[in-house]
Amino acid sequence: MSYLFNEFLYKPLLNLLFIIYDFVISDLGIAIIIMTMVIRFVLLPIFYKSAKDQTILQRIAPQIQEIQKKHKENKEQQVQEIMAVYKEHKVNPFSSFGLLFLQLPILFAVYRVFLNGFDQGVMDLLYSWVPQPENIHNMFLGVINLSNPHVVLVLVAVVLQYLNTRLIMHIQKQRKDKMKKDNKKDTTLDVAQKAQNISRKLIFIMPFVTGIILWNLPSAVALYWLTTSLFSVVQQVVINKKIERNEQHA
Repeated sequence: MSYLFNEFLYKPLLNLLFIIYDFVISDLGIAIIIMTMVIRFVLLPIFYKSAKDQTILQRIAPQIQEIQKKHKENKEQQVQEIMAVYKEHKVNPFSSFGLLFLQLPILFAVYRVFLNGFDQGVMDLLYSWVPQPENIHNMFLGVINLSNPHVVLVLVAVVLQYLNTRLIMHIQKQRKDKMKKDNKKDTTLDVAQKAQNISRKLIFIMPFVTGIILWNLPSAVALYWLTTSLFSVVQQVVINKKIERNEQHA
């Protein structure tokens, strides 16, 4: 497992960072921002699929609840019919968990890149065609030392995490209002209300957890985190609009 982590996450991200640093811009902070955007663009189809699945899952929730009630004494039949519904709508109920498990190893790999530093042992991990920079400056815009914790970057990351959670809550409220307008069944509204209630609980928990995690880490990790959060805010708006357009033309 350690070998797979090193070969398919840590080393590729390390090399990607130095490719950007060598060929694009010799500012480690900006190189981190560009690297983060590259990662997010690569993962964009997965994020879109996850957001789309969550929308579909809310829509078919009443149907799933009816199956659960109908076959509450026969769990095997219940599972078969529920899986048939998921297959019919081409939706994966575990996509959000898969997305989370996909992001965490990437975060750990980024953390390791900056935890290990850039000594000669790390330089030896660069691919043969990636040139070794003569000097690595750990400064972001000549002001922030990315090898040390930095309270400003942590606070910005916390604020962006808060805005991202607020955005998700706003989207769920819009869906709930649309269901009311379209006179959807009470069970559908119940699902939307439960999702909104969960977001209300997360709106302060997630930023707090973000601050706790990043407080003593190298600020390079905080920069990666806040760039990811900012990208997520923009991405969520774009994805939501695309899903709404697709639903209107369906």
